Amino acid sequence: MPVKIRNNQTILFIGDSITDCGRRAAERPLGNGYVKIFADMVTVREPAKKITIINKGISGDRITGLRNRWSDDVLRHKPNWLSVKIGINDLHSVLLQREEPVTPELFREAYDDILSRTKRRLPRCRILLVDPFYLSIEKSRSSFRKEVLDLLPQYLRVVHQMSTKYKTRLVRTHDLFQKLLRKHEADTFCAEPVHPNLTGHLAIAEAVYSALSR
Repeated sequence: MPVKIRNNQTILFIGDSITDCGRRAAERPLGNGYVKIFADMVTVREPAKKITIINKGISGDRITGLRNRWSDDVLRHKPNWLSVKIGINDLHSVLLQREEPVTPELFREAYDDILSRTKRRLPRCRILLVDPFYLSIEKSRSSFRKEVLDLLPQYLRVVHQMSTKYKTRLVRTHDLFQKLLRKHEADTFCAEPVHPNLTGHLAIAEAVYSALSR
């Protein structure tokens, strides 16, 4: 099933380190993660299709960072398609008590802001939201990983509600990886719960490609 992006259209990906993947350094301009794999999929599966792919991920970023750079990194490019993947650093900022933590309430406020601005400035831009994930099945109450898994649903709920409100497409990566963990160890996809290896990025890229094929 082909990606429903027409020739000469632009898709822009924005997010944190999972999107960045070295796109500002040796692996420029697309990085070596799911964005690059997605681009390769389009090249191989639809060789006649010419599209522009822009990666604006920044490692460590949060929704507040996206909001601060939204005009520069998104709106000015006037993409036909936009993919947003953000959230795990926001959650960590609360649990690790970092400066200016992004609570679920602030996460919702900032997410709503960037999407409403996009709809106003780029009413024809189609949007894909990719929710945050955490590759763990830890059950111990004394574990930090369990704390993350307990708090994560609040951030997932925000992404899903934003998707409904703005009628976007949605990739539920956390559900995707939790299903895969029923059959495989977490190390198959991720050396630690946040940053996927090549196999994990392939899983995300396949899900993104599928979501844009409807």
